[in-house]
Amino acid sequence: MNWMILPYRRYAEFSGRSRRREYWSFALFYVLVMIVLNAVFGTNEVTRGEGAFVYGSRLVGAGEWIGGLFWLASIVPGLAVSVRRLHDQDRTGWLLLLWLIPFLGWFALVVLMCLEGTRGPNRFGPDPKNPTPADVFS
Repeated sequence: MNWMILPYRRYAEFSGRSRRREYWSFALFYVLVMIVLNAVFGTNEVTRGEGAFVYGSRLVGAGEWIGGLFWLASIVPGLAVSVRRLHDQDRTGWLLLLWLIPFLGWFALVVLMCLEGTRGPNRFGPDPKNPTPADVFS
């Protein structure tokens, strides 16, 4: 649970590095909260579209406000942990702009978020997996 809420503690910290565990735990936490909100305040709809049935789900009533506030509170930590995740691979945070490219950019970002970070310190800070590496041959 600590990994899931760590980005909220590091709310607007765009410097440094974040492990894969921190990023994906935060993403899982966000999805689980939205699933719970949808289960409590959601409505499921099946409508007839052009030649097909369309399934949709949305929050209603107080759920709209709660979901909206949760989304608003999660924007900055989500961006910050994404930038720190890219920093862990010694990449610039500006790569998040790939999100503006439909499908190909989204796929590229998912792949980047899955890649292992650089070992040892890089230009963005110490290794989050091993912040104090032992000098074996010193």
